[in-house]
Amino acid sequence: MTDRLDAQFAFLIEADKLKQVIRATTLADGSRRENSGEHSWHLALYALVLADQAGPSVNIDRVIKMLILHDLVEIDVGDVPIHSANGAAHGSAEIAEAEAQAATRIFGLLPADLGTDLRALWEEFEAAETPDAIFAKSLDRVQPVLHNIASGGGTWTEYNVTFDQLETRVGQKVARGAPTLWTYVRGRLRSFFPEV
Repeated sequence: MTDRLDAQFAFLIEADKLKQVIRATTLADGSRRENSGEHSWHLALYALVLADQAGPSVNIDRVIKMLILHDLVEIDVGDVPIHSANGAAHGSAEIAEAEAQAATRIFGLLPADLGTDLRALWEEFEAAETPDAIFAKSLDRVQPVLHNIASGGGTWTEYNVTFDQLETRVGQKVARGAPTLWTYVRGRLRSFFPEV
């Protein structure tokens, strides 16, 4: 039991480093950039509160687990914002490989049974093929949009984001798992993007 607890606590201490990863997105009030630990917590809350937007086959408990785990790899890789100058790297084979290596290291800190289970949830989120993962990805994409709206445009101005970029990089993924949610959010973009 001691060895198992040692491994579990080693993982939990390592996961604390996620609080040190600064994201491109600001807090909703625009006062500072959020960290990835805050982002993961906020997304878990999104899943809990917006569960009524999920399809009938979505298991919100699994979605919450995915969202808590989904950015742990940023401990090693960092945040790769989709609208930044380095945004082209987002989703690239190079970033995917780096994230897979990070997942191997981080989930490998856990006892094998638990590490395998949590890694499988992370991989499911990344693949975005199951109803749970598709909904989780939708929430992951919509949260920064809502922060940018709340902060008066936030990083959209900084990164010169166009509505077409937002629709392609974000809107399609949100609409795939939460169509009503994207319709709602899209309606709030008019003051930032007149072409909406």
